[in-house]
Amino acid sequence: MNSEVRDVKTILGVAAVGVLVALTIVSRHGAAGGLLWLDIAVGVAGLALLPVLLRWPVAGALALSLLAALSPAATPTATLGALQVAQRRRLPVAVAVAASGVAAHAVQGWWRPSGGISYGWWLILITVAYGALLGWGALGRSRRALLESLRERARRAEAEQGRRVAEARMLERTRIAREMHDVLAHRLSLLATYAGALEYRPDAPPEQLARAAGVIRTGAHQALDELRDVIILLRDDDEDSGSRPQPVLADIPHLVEESRDAGTQVELRDEVTQPSALPAAAGRTAYRVVQEALTNARKHAADRPVHLTLTGRPGDSLVIDIRNPLPVDRSTGPAVPGSGTGLVGLTERVRLAGGRLDHEATGDEFRLHAWLPWPA
Repeated sequence: MNSEVRDVKTILGVAAVGVLVALTIVSRHGAAGGLLWLDIAVGVAGLALLPVLLRWPVAGALALSLLAALSPAATPTATLGALQVAQRRRLPVAVAVAASGVAAHAVQGWWRPSGGISYGWWLILITVAYGALLGWGALGRSRRALLESLRERARRAEAEQGRRVAEARMLERTRIAREMHDVLAHRLSLLATYAGALEYRPDAPPEQLARAAGVIRTGAHQALDELRDVIILLRDDDEDSGSRPQPVLADIPHLVEESRDAGTQVELRDEVTQPSALPAAAGRTAYRVVQEALTNARKHAADRPVHLTLTGRPGDSLVIDIRNPLPVDRSTGPAVPGSGTGLVGLTERVRLAGGRLDHEATGDEFRLHAWLPWPA
């Protein structure tokens, strides 16, 4: 708004000075009587039309061209009108307005010739002057269009940056939710199993009750430790993010032992060659796959055996096959409630690792099959 007000003041000042200069020149060259009063009236009328020129450039410029045909006092305002149209309208419209200005000055030079120049040179100078005004105005219009384009691009870039930040936050939240589910669901399902045993067997021997209570306490501490691991893992700027070891393929036997201690029958067949050669990211993904499968088995088929097979070697792939019979009575819900999105998140995790995960219930058996690449 301030720049627009400044531009209006500049136009009014330049036009007023131009009209005064034109009137001075006309009066010194012998204009007198009615012609002098005509020049003064035309100059005042030209200044009065400037607000019209600023609001309606084409109409104002044409009106000023008509005044220029009557008196040289309107020449400054008429040329200013042609410049305004060239800056604010398309080139064909600007050319038409400039042509009307040349025609008006041709009339002016015919009935009020200048004593120091021929009529032919007068037309040439007027035509060159209006051509220069067209070029100047087109240059200014192109410059404004460029600046507006740059401002629009800056606004779009800012909006795009905001969108990317929002997407990054959403992805981070999804990642946190997936890590929380993978890490804590297994541990809490173990605690629920032992707590259920305490609830349904209050008459158990004190030694068994004490052992179960100790397992619950240890599991709670481990759940807190794993929760802290997740938070540290997700904070990429944390200096201690790599201080705690993350689970890998070699930790799967320990995971199986935990499930066996909780009462799940797990049969493990490990046919992996050089398990230490598996990349850490793939090993972590494999661990989460087995962890989720054992957690789901405890939730949905707590009294059924689980068959776990691991096969693979460097330069080929790692294959995880997990099967367990479905419960006889499927009308009841799971023993431990869950979010219902564990396999969805697990499938996405495996896909991001470059692998593939399939799961299905066929007949009386549930099967989970995962494939992970293993570069040489």
